[in-house]
Amino acid sequence: MSGKIIGIVIMISALIAGAALYYLQIYGFYEEVDAPAEGVTMISLAGLAEPIPTDSFEAIDADSSPIRYRACFTTPYSLALMSETFQLIEDATPRNAPGWFDCFDAADIAAELDAGTALSFLGAKNVHFGVDRIVAVTEDGRGYVWHELNECGEKAYDGTIVGEECPDRPASQD
Repeated sequence: MSGKIIGIVIMISALIAGAALYYLQIYGFYEEVDAPAEGVTMISLAGLAEPIPTDSFEAIDADSSPIRYRACFTTPYSLALMSETFQLIEDATPRNAPGWFDCFDAADIAAELDAGTALSFLGAKNVHFGVDRIVAVTEDGRGYVWHELNECGEKAYDGTIVGEECPDRPASQD
């Protein structure tokens, strides 16, 4: 009899822990983010951060990871103008967003990037150590933003030697 009780307690504990883990990963750490005061910025061919006009800005972020940032917006700028003004990024792959953040569908964005109906640009370099902000814009003016590890971030987080070309890693703020 006591074996059944222990088994039931273990099963209930596992269900509660599983539900809590699911909630924390999908909903718990994310917060809605207001539109930045300077707007969505992108790095120009001259290397300067320049804002672009945006509308319908929505974004989420989490303090638990520097790569959880996702944003959506619209812009009146054409891809031709943007490709002549801002730094293009090759092989950018959007990261999945939680299912409840409806405007950001990583598979659709990746398909548009692959088809050439969207282009990806450098939004900011090292927004966090080793993390760049990527901005993708489609032909019809829909824009998406996410964070992606750059070469220094990939090296730092997988444990290989970073090297002199990377900036110093900030001291931990405990």
